[in-house]
Amino acid sequence: MAQKSQEKGSTGGTPVVTEPERVRNVVLVGHSGAGKTTLVEALLAATGTIGRAGTVADGSTVGDHDPAAVRQQRSVSLSCAPLLHNGIKVNLLDTPGYADFVGELRAGLRAADAALFVVSAAGGMDAATVALWEECAAVDMPRAVAVARLDQPRADVDETVALCQRLFGDNVMPLYLPMLGDDGVSTEGLLGLITRRVFDYSAGLPADVRDPDPEHQRAIDESRDELIEGIIAESEDETLMDRYLDGEEISTEVLIDDLETAVARGHFYPVVPVCAATGVGLDVLLEVLTAAFPSPLEHELPAVTGVDGSPRPPLSCDPTGPLVAEVVKTTVDRHVGRVSLVRVFSGTLRPDQTVHICGHGMAERGHPDHDADERVGHIYTPLGATLREVSLCVAGDICAITKSGSAETGDTISAKDDPLLIAPWEMPEPLLPVAIVARSRADEDALARNLARLVAGDPTLRLERNPETRQLVLWCMGEAHADVVLDRLRAGGVELDTEPVKVSLRETLTVPAKGHGRHVKQSGGHGQYAVCDIEVEPLPRGSGFEFVDRVVGGAVPHNYIPSVEKGVRAQLERGLVAGHPVVDLRVTLVDGKSHSVDSSDAAFQTAGALALRDAAERGQPALLEPIDEVTIRVPDGAVGAVLGDLSGRRGRVLGTEPDPDTEGRTLVRAEVPATELLRYAVELRSMTAGTGTFRRHFVRHDPMPAHLADQVRKEQTP
Repeated sequence: MAQKSQEKGSTGGTPVVTEPERVRNVVLVGHSGAGKTTLVEALLAATGTIGRAGTVADGSTVGDHDPAAVRQQRSVSLSCAPLLHNGIKVNLLDTPGYADFVGELRAGLRAADAALFVVSAAGGMDAATVALWEECAAVDMPRAVAVARLDQPRADVDETVALCQRLFGDNVMPLYLPMLGDDGVSTEGLLGLITRRVFDYSAGLPADVRDPDPEHQRAIDESRDELIEGIIAESEDETLMDRYLDGEEISTEVLIDDLETAVARGHFYPVVPVCAATGVGLDVLLEVLTAAFPSPLEHELPAVTGVDGSPRPPLSCDPTGPLVAEVVKTTVDRHVGRVSLVRVFSGTLRPDQTVHICGHGMAERGHPDHDADERVGHIYTPLGATLREVSLCVAGDICAITKSGSAETGDTISAKDDPLLIAPWEMPEPLLPVAIVARSRADEDALARNLARLVAGDPTLRLERNPETRQLVLWCMGEAHADVVLDRLRAGGVELDTEPVKVSLRETLTVPAKGHGRHVKQSGGHGQYAVCDIEVEPLPRGSGFEFVDRVVGGAVPHNYIPSVEKGVRAQLERGLVAGHPVVDLRVTLVDGKSHSVDSSDAAFQTAGALALRDAAERGQPALLEPIDEVTIRVPDGAVGAVLGDLSGRRGRVLGTEPDPDTEGRTLVRAEVPATELLRYAVELRSMTAGTGTFRRHFVRHDPMPAHLADQVRKEQTP
């Protein structure tokens, strides 16, 4: 990793490995615009995996080939790009940096064994990247930092490294210093702090490695001691620090071995300056990825159970073990159909193998539990939009399978005769609703098909068909996510529009009232005759509906009393004022009249409904709106802004407390009308620079303020 050897050993073609120790799964993370995708393409070109123009042999691109990504001019989905360096296969998992696509980031973290944080030397750092670093620290995921975009104006490696050390904490240390060119601005090379060598990229890759001149030697000596002490502090050799402090020269080989061990264990975080445009640092970064990052053998595997939840022994990354793999991403390609990116945790996945595919625990997201046996056709290694066929995929590696009829993101693939289940990884809740409507009946059919494909591949997308508002609602992570979903629906040939999201309201009566219902018609032959009198009184919130029979003397025959109740219930569902269901009401049938010939079940249903509507005219009807309890997680500095905003949303703050999981963050609990939360996912992100999150759940219905209720009634009136 610190250039143990100058032998490259990199090859293009389709990398295939049969031993897990020769695999590295690395997820690239960082804010949007940091240069992750450009860096991936540069690493692929440096190893001969793709051409210098960023294309595969068939001419397809490796970068953001998704039409939605092209339109938004940023990555919107996870992509996998494997390369081969010194006999090691590195699966580079490129993730979107924009907060709306956090689901793709979560999938990348699930499939990876280490994380490469890409930070722009000219763009600073966002709070979301810092939060992600803390999240990786909580699970001891090995990490390294690539300071990219050295060719940009105002690029400052030293300042960026200092920023990383301040925000990421201890043991974030540079392995190399930038070597400026004659103009004093551009970075033409690197100074190796461990090897005390100069890596000159002025002629491109590979670097010209030489001894430093006196000026460069002084720069190395000034920074080397801190790095060496940091490495030795993580060494398993407890005598090493004493020997170093006594003046002993620690060999480069010992330092590199200790450094690689500390990085693989997630205790030390090397920083490497890189530039995709000029090639600076690409070769030494490849050494970090292959020599310092752990193989899948060193990474703890997720727990498994039987499909029925029965306990099973822990997995091991053994190609001869039971087959257990996970679908980390599912997409639908218009040419090859459904494509599933799969991380194999145990066993070996082979072509023409019959496997069990199951997904459980995501029903609340619109993903019903499902189990199916399917035959795996071909196995591929993905490279951008290109799928290259391979003969197998061993434990620890990543591959792609196609044309599965049931595989969804998060599903478990296991042996047919011994099906297993991996618990789904944590996904954020989609909280931005978007109501869509097809323009024609033909579009409705196409919309249903396309939505099924999108929901199968995106666990952060939730589909809801609201029977009360009769709206089809997509719950998304944010506006950018919604734009991508709508773009993909339209690209599938669906003509659709969006409309304002309607919140399901309720109605009730606020004072006791009496109602009289008379339904009398005579039109030759049997007529219709039913009269009933009711008393209505409001009940406490959440009580629902009660029907009481207090008829005496048989004024309403016993067999027609259920008919009155049925008519009342039907009217409750239709609403009394604005067409919303009526709740928290007791209706008492006190009197009525019947006819021996003309009375009927239908007549008394109608009379019951008329009586309730008559009572509503005197019962002071009110609209009830749903109240949600929200738990908001924000940085301490944003608490004031969040509390002020909640007040403007008619929210009632229940309390604040320090976040028990993360220092420097606060949990705010409040009750807020659901009508005020329709765009809260977007507005909270704006208030907190993308670092605020929240969860919500329904608690009750409360009366809506009179002026808002009047507005709703006007909108409901034809």
